[in-house]
Formats: sequence, C-alpha cells, structure tokens
Amino acid sequence: MTNAPSPTSPSRATNPTKAAFVIGLALSGFFDGILLHQVLQWHHFLSLVPGERFQDLRTQVLADGLFHVFVYALTALGLWLLWRARAGLDRPGAARRVAGGVLLGFGVWNLLDVGVFHWVLGIHRIRVNVENPLLYDLAWFILLGLVVAAIGWAVLRRASGNGPDSTATGSTSTTPSGRTAALAATAALLLSAPLASLPSDTGSTLVVFRPGTSTGTAINTVLASGSSLVALDPSGRFAVVKLPQRSATLALYRSGALFVTSSAALAGCLAFVERG
Repeated sequence: MTNAPSPTSPSRATNPTKAAFVIGLALSGFFDGILLHQVLQWHHFLSLVPGERFQDLRTQVLADGLFHVFVYALTALGLWLLWRARAGLDRPGAARRVAGGVLLGFGVWNLLDVGVFHWVLGIHRIRVNVENPLLYDLAWFILLGLVVAAIGWAVLRRASGNGPDSTATGSTSTTPSGRTAALAATAALLLSAPLASLPSDTGSTLVVFRPGTSTGTAINTVLASGSSLVALDPSGRFAVVKLPQRSATLALYRSGALFVTSSAALAGCLAFVERG
C-alpha cells in the first residue's frame, strides 16, 4: 500500500522549482551578456580561442550571437515550464520554491561558466587583457556562483521544511505568495530580454556590406558616415563601428551597407547565414 502525497506538497508536474531554476539560468545569462559583453565589454565568447579562424570577426560575432540565442531559448523554456506548474503556485511554500529555484539557477550558471568555459576550456575569462584575470574569475565564481547558489539551496530547503511559508492550511503568514514570486521572476526575465538586444553603451554596431565590397570601399564608407572603424573582416563584408549619432545609420545604408545592427543575437544570425 502506497502513501498518498501530502496535500501541501506539490507533485512533480506542479512544482515550480524546475521552472524557477531555468529562469535563474536565463537571468544569469542575460546578466552576463548585458554587463560583461555590452556594458563593460570585458570579453567575447571566444576571446581566448587561438587560431585565425576563431579570431575571425565573423566567428566572434557568430559565437556571441549564438550565446544570446541560447539564453533566449532558456527564457522560453523557463516561461513554458512555469506555465505548466502554475497550479502549484498557490500551495504553501511556493514562494520559496520560486525564489530558491531562481537563485540556485543564477548561481549554477556562474559556477558552470567559470568552471567549464574559463578554467577547463579556456575560451574566455571574466576580464581578458588584465594582469591577473584569475582574480576576476575567483571573485565571480565565489560571489555570484557559490554564495548565490548556497542561498538558493537554503531557501529551497526551508520551502520543503518547517518554515512559515511551508505550513499547512490556516496560516496567516505574510510571506509573498507563489504567484507574486513568479510574477516578479517573469518581470525580471521579460525586462532583461529586450535589454540584451539594445546597443552597448560604447555604441558598437555591426555593419554588413554587399557581396563584392572591397576592404577599401568598406573603410571609406565607414569613414564617410562619420563613424569610427573598430574592426574589419578581411573579406570586407563585416565591420564593427562606433556610430557618432543615429543618423550615421542612414548614411551607411545610402553608401551601400546591406545591414546595420547593434543586436548581438541578430548579428550572430547574420554571421551564421554568411558562413553557411
């Protein structure tokens, strides 16, 4: 004879912890992309991979773009899982399950990022081109990885234990409900998604030129628009520029640019099409 599940314990299908964990992963990915890739510009995804092929501008753009696409996919998965688990958001302990899951996912992302991509694969660091990159890695690993994940784990343990948010019916607890916590997590995710597609503070923009454009023509086009050339692909098809103002975008199009974008995800898709 099997024991019936507790009426206060969510089933696997209605437990929001898994959804919250995936949302935490996505939030951490957006935090990484927005802060380190766009605002501070401390690294690209393949910054430290040797070889001309991997240092090619199209490859760098493709890798950064695919990184953003992956985070957007995590966002969609997390929201779908949260929708499936919505029935469990009214159960006692749901707020802690959501908060703990988000924090755990956020911390685990950073543990995996630093541990695998920085120290095992060595494809980038938190901050490249500094005297002691390990110091930045360790600070990120400990503060945003271990500490955040440990807090999330502790919150989840309280959700399944005897904390005030995990009591049975009749509770007058003033802790936030599961729906409130889920709405807060969703709002943070939906706010981060468009922010990740905004131009960086330094105004770096990808310009794609038409097939057959020479490097000389590409350089002259960029300079004629009043923009500053940051990097140019040897083929002359891709250039990273800094626009002095928005009107420079129109000048680039009038001079033969095929596409101008500051979105890393869209730029990655364009690079993928070109390499294909």
